[in-house]
Formats: sequence, C-alpha cells, structure tokens
Amino acid sequence: MFNSSRDMGNQFSEPEASQSQQQPRPPPQEINIREARPGPARRVATAPVNRAKSQNYSETQPFEQQKFVPYNHEDISKEAYFSAGKSSFQKRGEQYYGGVSSDHKTSREAQTVAAQREATPSQGYRGKDVENVTVVKPRETQGLMQERSFKELKLPNNYQEILKHADSAIDASSIEKLSEKLHAGVFLDQKTKKYWLDKSYSNCFMLYARALSITWSENKNYWRWVPTEDTSGTMIDVAELKKVCWLEVHGRMDTKMLSPGVLYEVSFVAMLKDPAQGWEVPVNVRLALPGGKKQEHKENLIEKLRMQWMEIPVGQFVLSAQDIKGEMEISMYEYEGGMWKQGLIIKGVVIRAKN
Repeated sequence: MFNSSRDMGNQFSEPEASQSQQQPRPPPQEINIREARPGPARRVATAPVNRAKSQNYSETQPFEQQKFVPYNHEDISKEAYFSAGKSSFQKRGEQYYGGVSSDHKTSREAQTVAAQREATPSQGYRGKDVENVTVVKPRETQGLMQERSFKELKLPNNYQEILKHADSAIDASSIEKLSEKLHAGVFLDQKTKKYWLDKSYSNCFMLYARALSITWSENKNYWRWVPTEDTSGTMIDVAELKKVCWLEVHGRMDTKMLSPGVLYEVSFVAMLKDPAQGWEVPVNVRLALPGGKKQEHKENLIEKLRMQWMEIPVGQFVLSAQDIKGEMEISMYEYEGGMWKQGLIIKGVVIRAKN
C-alpha cells in the first residue's frame, strides 16, 4: 500500500506540519548570560509581563532582546536582570523605593511591581503584600519635615495687635523666627511692658512700674524712680517708696490680649529694703475681672524676706466668653491704718499662665 516506510512517515506527518504553520511555536533558546553574571547559563521564560506599562517596549523587537530599566537605572538586558534573582531585585528596591515585599517569589512578579511603580510613582502601588508606598525623593524629605514643623508651631492669640506696640521691629519672615522671638520676649510701649509666650504658646505679660498708676509717684518727696536691670539685661525703671501714708497702686490690662481658656495667675513683683517700716498692717490686694467678678484678700508684708524680689499673689482666673472683651484691674492698697510706710520697691505686675 505504501511505497516505503518513508512514505508512511510523510503521510502521517503532513497534518502536524500544517498545524505548526498556523501556530508557529519557536523552540526554546539557550541564552548565554555569563557576561552579565558569573555562573551557569539559565533558560529564561519568554512570556512578557505587563507589556503595556513596561519601559522601552517594542512590538517588533523580540521580548528577550529588549532593554529594561531597573530601579537603579542601569541599562542592562532583561535576561541579565532576571538572572540576578529576587535578592538582588529587593536590594535595588530598598535603595530606591524603600523595600519590596519578600512574598514576591519570582523576579517576573518583581518586574511587574517595578513597571507599575515606574508608571505611577506618586500614587504608590498596592501589590500582593505591599502597603501603599509613596515615593519621596531624598531632596524633598527635608522640605517636608520643615513644613511639618511649621504646621506644629502655633500662632498666639491676637499677636498682631500686640506687636503694634513693640519697641523694635520684629522679624516675621518665617513662623519659626517669629516664634523664637516671641518666646524670648518683646518690650512694648517704651519698655513699660513686656510680652512673651510660654511653652504652651499662651500670651504672658509684665506690666512694669511705669505702666502702673501709683498715687503720689510723681512727687519726689514720696517716691523715686530707679533704673534697674531686667532679667534680660535691659534697663527698666522701678518705683521706690520713700515715705507715704496712703499706699495705692493699680494696673489695667485689656483681656483680649490674653489667651482664652488658659488658667492665669497674677502677682505683684516687689522687694522690701532693709530697713522697711510701717508694714505691721497687712495690705489689700484685689483682682477685678470684666463682668463684675472680684477676688480680694490681705497680704502681710512684714513677714516677707528683705532685699530680694518676691511675688505677692493677687488671684487666678480663666477667661470665659464674657470675660474675653473688657478690662481687668489689679490693685494693691492700704490707707486705713494711718501708718507711714517706707522701703517698698515695686517692679511691676506679672500676668502669666499657671504651669
């Protein structure tokens, strides 16, 4: 029936030949990669992954001959890159993107992550076990940290209105410089007041003696003004009592300059010289807040230490919504005992947040 065994083989092989012509299937190629990495040659899969988003992809050039740009941007062949293995890929990923999940078991999957991250680096990529990764360039890190630190800095209440009374210009070119200056303190109204911020960014004030209303203070027979160095090294005037029977001192402060919701304490800052006389009768101290609220008590100065600055407590308060607009008054007085007093030095009134 058949002329030879050769004819028989040709008869049965013709359908296979026609099928191969319809679906050509090239034989696997052995690729020598010794030039890229020492070691035996390996066979590399030829199926492309995510060609649409791969870089430098060509429809006409075979996949194995194309170039691939990995994380460190070295222009090497795909075969050499895949043969480097998962550990090399992860090392490069950690240097450029901050790390790749170890669950990517093949370098082919790793290439998929690389291609998608390169396509949309700002949005990050959510892979199998990869959380949202946002690419931050090294040069942007410092700027982001500075921006975050500026946001954490707080601007005090009504500080612009307060600084209108500053004795010198304030550098407000940045929030950081402004905050540093306000924490150090600013003199107001020709060194009669001082304004500063505490650690909680609460407005604090010192009303020096020149900002207070002292009965008979302009009469040299009863009071005298003495230049004294402040704790900051600035010279300010203090009022020294020479001899008086009627002691009356008042200070006023606009409450809108203070920080709402903060517990404040108010005190007179004074000193008793040695000798000091006429203090057997306690003095009265009073704090009057907007809305008619008052705090008043007596202080016995004869028991205080001499020749050092002391604080005579007046009262404590928290500004409410009704108190935020108005004026508070701080007073110290004694004129009913009929005794002549001397030896008292008044530096001022301190209004600060209580720690």
